[in-house]
Amino acid sequence: MGLKVRERGWRDTLFSVIILYVVSKSRVLLVNALNILVQRKGVYEMEKIKMTTPLVEMDGDEMTRILWKYIKDELIEPFVDLKTEYYDLGLEHRNETDDQVTIDSAEATKKYGVAVKCATITPNAARVEEYKLKEMWKSPNGTIRAILDGTVFRAPIIVKGIDPCVRNWKKPITIARHAYGDVYKASEMKIPAPGKVELVYTKEDGSEERVLVHEFKEAGVVQGQHNICGSIESFARSCFNFALDSKQSLWFATKDTISKQYDHTFKDIFQEIFDSEYKEKFDAEGIEYFYTLIDDAVARVMKSEGGFIWACKNYDGDVMSDMLSSAFGSLAMMTSVLVSPQGYYEYEAAHGTVQRHYYKHLKGEETSTNSVATIFAWTGALRKRGELDGNSNLMKFADDLETACIKTIEDGKMTGDLARITERTDTTVLNSLDFIKAIRETYENL
Repeated sequence: MGLKVRERGWRDTLFSVIILYVVSKSRVLLVNALNILVQRKGVYEMEKIKMTTPLVEMDGDEMTRILWKYIKDELIEPFVDLKTEYYDLGLEHRNETDDQVTIDSAEATKKYGVAVKCATITPNAARVEEYKLKEMWKSPNGTIRAILDGTVFRAPIIVKGIDPCVRNWKKPITIARHAYGDVYKASEMKIPAPGKVELVYTKEDGSEERVLVHEFKEAGVVQGQHNICGSIESFARSCFNFALDSKQSLWFATKDTISKQYDHTFKDIFQEIFDSEYKEKFDAEGIEYFYTLIDDAVARVMKSEGGFIWACKNYDGDVMSDMLSSAFGSLAMMTSVLVSPQGYYEYEAAHGTVQRHYYKHLKGEETSTNSVATIFAWTGALRKRGELDGNSNLMKFADDLETACIKTIEDGKMTGDLARITERTDTTVLNSLDFIKAIRETYENL
């Protein structure tokens, strides 16, 4: 009888030895088995999948922070000799460091190339009071994306038995979200009384150009957005390259009929780059680049069968990715990766910190929180790390763990959010930790 040490914990293996003794009634066999066990104790570490280059690990907030630890403890560290450079992006630590830790984590991503990020809180006025913050810190995602200058690609995780709300969607729809500027880097002002607001551009020589924003007759608000042509060009190239790599057609949509300078610039840059650099490549692959207005794109998406990439400006992509993830099944069933033209990759879940479940957790109440998107953030980062380092074992581990996630759900073991929308009737609803343990069991038995 052989002992399978590599994939099972020390306690499981010891239990196997005890069962062996009970069955065989042989003290000699027991002693030999225990000797083998002692000799092979170090094999646990030796047989873990090795990493040569660390990941940048960005920890987060609330319930997703709890899941983060569960995932590492149950699904990653038992099988991988995990190497990470750790940054605590929890709101308390961001406040302690005046948000410098967020900047440091982005710079580390430039150094190592691949990061995995837990969901984080973007504070509003209520959060400032709750956490006693020094100030209302900006979105860490916005800060990181501005430093890395990339495009966020989000795609649904498809599982049998959980069909999209839009019944004609047969294939995944990938959202490509520009990750720089617009409302996420906007400057805002409350206007207390009547007055004039102007947009002023001061040139390096001191001369000015002015455009009237609004002549206020009463109190109001004003917002100034910006973007830069270099970032828009990077966005366009990232989208075209991703389309070629995945052999999917690319749609792009703005509202250039209304925004004749801002949105029209996006449209023009995309078209110029496509015509000069990508048209022949797209023709060779039999895929197309298609531009339309954002409202027309929404109508077309609803009637499509999927299987394409939809490129959106920053805010549009934020909204539409949540709509698509929910319509495909669950906010926790969507992958998300920031891809920079410089070759930086940051993987994360597309959802928030699951605040309501966290408050239940603090009260000692049981939660059934879906961790699939966070697991896929880890597998995506590990796979990319393996690809860049030529580590096929790490890539296979990531593939197998994703397979285990999907198989666990398709076998009927899932969290409450999925149980409410699945067509299966023979489901077992698991709590947050037990669901992760069920995935581990599935993985160990692949």
